Amino acid sequence: MAQTGLRNGDEINEGKKLIKEALKSIEEMNYIGALDKIKAAQTIYQNNQYDEYLSICYSITGLAEYLLDKNLLQHSLSLIKDAGYIADFTKNNSAKLINEVAIATINYSENKPDIALRHYENAKNYGIISDEFEAFGYIVSRLKQIRKGMEFTLPTQSDPLVSLVKIGRSITAQTDIDVLLKVIAEETKIAMQADRCTVFLYDKKTNELWSKVALGMDSQEIRFPADKGLAGYVVRSGETVNITDTYNDARFNPDVDKTTGYKTKTMLCMPIKNNNQEIIGAFQVLNKNNGVFTKSDEDLLVAIGGSASIALENAQLFEQQKELYKEQKLLFESFINTLAASIDARDKITAGHSTRVKLYSMLMVDALNLDEKTKEIIEKAATLHDIGKIGIRDSVLQKEGKLTPEEYKHIQEHVQITHNILKQICTNEDFKQISEIACSHHEKYDGTGYYRHLKGEEIPYGGRILAVSDVFDAITSKRHYRDKMPIVNVIKILMEGAGTHFDKSLVDVFLKIPADKIVNVFLTESHIKFKAKDSKTLSKYNLLDIYKMATKENCTDNEKNIISLFNYYYEGKQE
Repeated sequence: MAQTGLRNGDEINEGKKLIKEALKSIEEMNYIGALDKIKAAQTIYQNNQYDEYLSICYSITGLAEYLLDKNLLQHSLSLIKDAGYIADFTKNNSAKLINEVAIATINYSENKPDIALRHYENAKNYGIISDEFEAFGYIVSRLKQIRKGMEFTLPTQSDPLVSLVKIGRSITAQTDIDVLLKVIAEETKIAMQADRCTVFLYDKKTNELWSKVALGMDSQEIRFPADKGLAGYVVRSGETVNITDTYNDARFNPDVDKTTGYKTKTMLCMPIKNNNQEIIGAFQVLNKNNGVFTKSDEDLLVAIGGSASIALENAQLFEQQKELYKEQKLLFESFINTLAASIDARDKITAGHSTRVKLYSMLMVDALNLDEKTKEIIEKAATLHDIGKIGIRDSVLQKEGKLTPEEYKHIQEHVQITHNILKQICTNEDFKQISEIACSHHEKYDGTGYYRHLKGEEIPYGGRILAVSDVFDAITSKRHYRDKMPIVNVIKILMEGAGTHFDKSLVDVFLKIPADKIVNVFLTESHIKFKAKDSKTLSKYNLLDIYKMATKENCTDNEKNIISLFNYYYEGKQE
């Protein structure tokens, strides 16, 4: 699809204006008007070979035609599907947003709220990134209607007082400050019956105003000194500025309009104050529909500011708490890694073992598609699973030869010591799980393991994952007193231990992990570089494939090459 050639800037902006008007017509249920507008826009973009906006035209055309005549369902879906392909090809967020809106709206009209909800959520996510055509308000309104079980035929627009109530409801539970700014701005725009609204926050530390909301523009962070612009003026002075003709007001700076191509006619700018009457930001509302901003608009904006200020302060506090949590988390992870490193420092023979067990466990967690919280708990348990070796005698821990029965019994004590140590630093329920998982990696599925002789599902799920990873690393790692075990023997041990030593379902998962990912863990203790072509080749196979090829009576030349390639990286020997 061509995207070259001369593009007329004025025509392109005129096309965007027509798209906005078409979307507004759909929102007002004027579908014939929407089709007229979008056909004109489509002509502009066809002449300029602007594919991303042609995609938008096709999506809106399909939607408007369906809403006008629901017998055109299949035709409309086909057109919208084609638009989706173009949107994906151009990687344009606005095109993807409008395409999702079209799909969602048709499904909502067809009484398929679950499907509609999913696509409106997708559209909302694109809208947070960019809302070039100001569709965010329509999306948010439709999401609310679906969640409340309302019918599609209800309009999305409301009067200012209803919008004021909606603002209060919308923002009370919102803790993501970027989304909150966007929601407040969109709902305020609707309540004020204006074309645009931006909510700025005042950063006292830097003496700057900032926002990630600029309706009709990409959602980029705007940041400027607090002594600049009308927003800066109202923050400094605490005054409300109501301009009825911006280009005849000396306080207005027209340079922004020149840069964006937007024409500001009327403006209402007001400070946002908290309960202590401290100024924490500013509203900037542009271009009142059908007239100028009145004293009633100012009163309404004051009311909106009361709810908004509470929500914004709460969101900022929540952000501060998140930052504090991140710092505490980093400190905690540093503490955990230091504990693990203390074992490596004492036991040079198995240095790096805990890291590799963690990496193998994470490969299994990813293959199992476990949630992020579970993944984090298992990751920390893997890092700490051998911390109890700190209580094992050096003469046993660092012995290079075979252990005596008495020494072996002594080294088995490390799991109970692990449990005892980690119990002392339990800070919450999650860490209790980490402790339970870490001390259960030597339990066996048939109950013959140690130290608590747990059986089957009595063993924590994370502990069963660690058991596979721990044994695999132990027998694939080189020691001073032995070489690595041949990979076929390693895989055979796992297979034979499935159902007795290990949870069979987890062995099955481990053996199906792509071989290139396994090799990447091997290479953490090797100086060999993984060649891109070799990685691509091994990504097509897993450990089970390697085992089957290696145990065949008559291997093909290709299979021999695969086995040889895997063993080259497994054995870690330079050419």
